[in-house]
Amino acid sequence: MSGHALIPRNSLVWLLTAQIVALMPHLPRLPLWVAGLWLGCAIWRVQIQRMRWGYPGLPVRMLALAAVTLGVYLAQGTLIGLDAAVMLLLMLFMLKLLEMRKPRDALVVIYLGLFIVATAFLFDQSIALALFQCFSLLVLVAALVGLQQTPGRNDPARAMRTGGILLLQAVPLMLVLFVLFPRMGPLWAVNTPGQQARTGLAESMAPADVAELARSAELAFRVAFDGAVPAQPQLYWRAMTLTSFDGRRWSQSPLASGSMPRNWVPQGEPYRYQVITSASHQPWVFSLRGASSDDERLLLNRDFILQARRPLSQGMAYRATSYPDSLLEPQELEPLQRQLSLQLPEGMDPRSRAFADELRQQHPDDAELLQALLSHFNREPFHYTLRPAPLGRHSNDEFLFDSRRGFCAHFAGAMTFVLRAAGIPARVVAGYQGGEVNPRGNYVLVHQFDAHAWVEAWLPGQGWISVDPTFQVAPERIEQGLQEALQGEGSFLEGSPLTAVRYRNIGWLNNARLFWDDLNYQWQLRVLGYQSDRQTEFFRRWLGSADWQRIGLVSLVIILLCMLPMAWWILRPARRQLNRQGRAWLKLNRRLARLQLQAATGEGPRAWEQRLLLALPGQRVEISRFFDEYVRLAYASRQPGGGGSPQLERRLCALLRALPRSRPPRPITLAGLPDGESGR
Repeated sequence: MSGHALIPRNSLVWLLTAQIVALMPHLPRLPLWVAGLWLGCAIWRVQIQRMRWGYPGLPVRMLALAAVTLGVYLAQGTLIGLDAAVMLLLMLFMLKLLEMRKPRDALVVIYLGLFIVATAFLFDQSIALALFQCFSLLVLVAALVGLQQTPGRNDPARAMRTGGILLLQAVPLMLVLFVLFPRMGPLWAVNTPGQQARTGLAESMAPADVAELARSAELAFRVAFDGAVPAQPQLYWRAMTLTSFDGRRWSQSPLASGSMPRNWVPQGEPYRYQVITSASHQPWVFSLRGASSDDERLLLNRDFILQARRPLSQGMAYRATSYPDSLLEPQELEPLQRQLSLQLPEGMDPRSRAFADELRQQHPDDAELLQALLSHFNREPFHYTLRPAPLGRHSNDEFLFDSRRGFCAHFAGAMTFVLRAAGIPARVVAGYQGGEVNPRGNYVLVHQFDAHAWVEAWLPGQGWISVDPTFQVAPERIEQGLQEALQGEGSFLEGSPLTAVRYRNIGWLNNARLFWDDLNYQWQLRVLGYQSDRQTEFFRRWLGSADWQRIGLVSLVIILLCMLPMAWWILRPARRQLNRQGRAWLKLNRRLARLQLQAATGEGPRAWEQRLLLALPGQRVEISRFFDEYVRLAYASRQPGGGGSPQLERRLCALLRALPRSRPPRPITLAGLPDGESGR
């Protein structure tokens, strides 16, 4: 391919197709005008090819660059960060069409397309995207084939076939590198503002926030237990403690985020499990009460909550051990800890304060007061709902004594307020409760609608104990799940009528959903979860050590063992000696052998042609066209074997499609295949 030749029309079609395929995974995250920009660039490029329009001059190109830079800034609010950088790269990828003059420029577009394919995995690493990106690679490689001076330029099917063969040849090397190449952590970290908005739990909580999460069917995380899965009431997944209250929202205290020596006493039977969570770009991880982990990426904070040392920029798998019956800080609270756990805003919710004083007069003992408050939620006509009435300034008063309709955050917030007003240190715990067991993989699915809030109160000698006022009002929410708790109200995922989780009562649909989720679980566990720790474990199990010199030698040997057979297959003597018409002869001969009409030893092309015309009169046109082209190629060149032309292959394909599948009425049985010079 000459670097000074113009881009052929067929190659331009390949380039436009490859570009839109590479851009498609990014389009859902981009403004609508981005698709319009690509369409405008494509139309301009086609008009250039038709010689209707000219190439844009330098002022136009500079103006276009300034416009797309401004568009990225307005869409993302910044030019710094992963979202903005990828979006700007996509814009430049589109504009490259307008200055593409030579085949060398077309190669740059294809190479950029390969890079664009890789950037999509920064935002999504699902099986569906991986499969689509395999198709994207196929189209890009086929476009690369279509740029060359080969038959694939004018034959899309041939270009796709050649591209597929090239990719299949690369699969063994790809698998070897995936398993053996060192798994390194990211060299840098960047924020992705576009994904932060999709995080489930935030740093603060109001009742409406948890209710909004309960309307989402997105997956939060998966958990696989070493033994039997605990009962639903045991699955309280702690993510954060909320200590500060401003009258409307509960939020984390700065004291909770620090790591300090833990004053806790593990007791009871432990649960051992593995959690696989997606990228959230926040440090929240999820564990049961009394958790600990040997994972160096995690720490146990001041409030006995496991959290990541840095925000999760990618999916993470970690192991933890929990002792649900542990005593958390059973000794006296530190003065600052007690003060924060009793803090209430001045002048808020006077009726709740009066109610707390009344309870304190009736129950001097903290444990008795706590039980009396739980009984109050159980005895009074409270109602669990996703459609609570709006609350005013004194939200706890209005909820406890007027509406009495709310979600878990209403119950947890109101109970914590009353306990504090009665002099009992208390805090709200935000996380998830329950989960759905997938019997295919024996693991637990925790969705966003499993988001939950409950209360931890501190009692002398017992430390922080967990209590859940929601269980007193709607025990089915804890024992069976949100869908059963809202069955009479009909508000479960009412804004997502097409999500499959809503139809768990339809057997075949639910089985298909669980099967697909199990595939995604195995993908995350075995492919995305194959990080440095698992790779080191793999080396130690199969190689006896994790010495990188030994690993490098083994890797080199395995790569050679993979590549040498492939090189022999591509460069084998029989393939080099057999030219295009020879391969066409053998392919037709094998096909006609099914009809007992194969060529005889020493039989020339014209003799075979006459015999086939007699046996297959319905295919006379196709037979004559093929043999005419064959004879022209075989005898036109001065060198033995002649040249070659894609026309012969098209004639062959037409003849093969026209041949009957069954034997003719009067089969002619001949044996043998032509030798190297027969038929020439």
